[in-house]
Amino acid sequence: MIGKLKVNNTLTKKKEVFEPLNPPHVGLYVCGPTVYSDVHLGNVRTFMSFDVIYRYLKFLGYKVRYVRNITDVGHLLDSGEDRISKKATLESLEPMEIVQKYTNDFHDVMATFNILCPDIEPTATGHLMEQLAMIDQLVDNGLAYESNGSVYFDIEKYNKENTYGKLSGRKIEDLLNQTRELDGQDDKKNPLDFALWKKAAPEHIMHWKTKWSDGFPGWHLECAVMSTKYLGKEFDIHGGGMDLQFPHHECEIAQSYGTYKKEPARYWLHTNMLTVNGQKMSKSLGNSFLPKQLISGDHELLSQGFSPMTIRFFMLQSHYASTLDFSNEALIAAQKGYFKMANGMRIIKKMEFAENTEATIDEKQKEQIEKFCDNCYYAMNDDFNTALTIGHLFNILKKINAIHTGQLSMAAIGKETFERMKSTFISFNEEVLGIKAEDSLPGGQLLDIILKEYQQAKEARNYDKVDELRSALKAGGIVVKDMKTGIDWAYEE
Repeated sequence: MIGKLKVNNTLTKKKEVFEPLNPPHVGLYVCGPTVYSDVHLGNVRTFMSFDVIYRYLKFLGYKVRYVRNITDVGHLLDSGEDRISKKATLESLEPMEIVQKYTNDFHDVMATFNILCPDIEPTATGHLMEQLAMIDQLVDNGLAYESNGSVYFDIEKYNKENTYGKLSGRKIEDLLNQTRELDGQDDKKNPLDFALWKKAAPEHIMHWKTKWSDGFPGWHLECAVMSTKYLGKEFDIHGGGMDLQFPHHECEIAQSYGTYKKEPARYWLHTNMLTVNGQKMSKSLGNSFLPKQLISGDHELLSQGFSPMTIRFFMLQSHYASTLDFSNEALIAAQKGYFKMANGMRIIKKMEFAENTEATIDEKQKEQIEKFCDNCYYAMNDDFNTALTIGHLFNILKKINAIHTGQLSMAAIGKETFERMKSTFISFNEEVLGIKAEDSLPGGQLLDIILKEYQQAKEARNYDKVDELRSALKAGGIVVKDMKTGIDWAYEE
């Protein structure tokens, strides 16, 4: 690795050198989706960001165990009703039909954007026994209490020796002043106490019999259980969207520490929010997109549809912890950038170093390329800064294009530098950023046949045919290039 990997730790509010507990093994846990509705773009951004983190850690040689859960019970509305249970009632389906339907949809969306599967994908309903065991332990430790069939975590008692709110920076006094009147508040000792187990109302579909009541687990409990089950009582990285920082992740820390007397994760990472033309993305404002709408272009704020790799490229042009602003113009610019990168990938993959014993090494060019390659590592080591990394890849792309057009001699940079430039450009695009050429783009044998026909028409001076073929290819997103070395093509930028 070139340089040291540093991450901005939400817990300590500092940029820290990443040091795994048990190198080369790394434990990575990311809070997964609640499967009761279509996947939204915030989900896509979060899981894409952690996909890149997962990819880069593996690229550096770490043995990563990536755990991303599926929430299939326990995510409560303000009324105390479970979201999945409510959806099942509205659609007259079994809750597990809702879970399966939206889990399948989630997996399809992840595959569409080339987001890798985690190593383990546990579900809340599959770990009820472990959740009940954690509740028992918290009760035994004096940090939880039963009330009217429900079990709550005792925030005031926990806070006597610990600090609830240290992740988000919130203070107990301020939280008490902001507390709303929600269902079940009368059962609690303190308005801030959160449910570990919730007694089910008679009409509630999803419930399990326990010594406390027929009920269901609290939402915050599942991740505390599953992260420590698969990664240990202490592990390396815990992540999710910024909206989960409070109260979900705050409660996770309290539960895990209250059970094991250990901080669960050493590094906490959070992705930031999405905006549209500078405004917060919101259904009420009519400016929110579903992934399929971005791809089809079926939205009043879009002039066209965009391919999944264009959208991935667009999202990675911003650091995961910064706000990402969507606009039609920004997506069009990202499309041009993606096509430039795709063209570069196609060109460099076909290049093989040609020895030239008479060539003189251009030390300045060689030094520049080596620096650009180093900078890709430095950028990713700077808290996984994909935006900076893409900028350095474009610098490498300029050198690739210069060689392709004959402005720079391949031999002038030497075989070692050429091979490093080639491997860095390909590996950082495909392995680290997950950017690939899309199958939907024209190419392959059919394109070769058309280009051969184009060349024959040109040699025969049949310029009407040349123009016809050129126009047809351009309509399909392909630009024909007449070069000194022969006929070539590129994705239209």
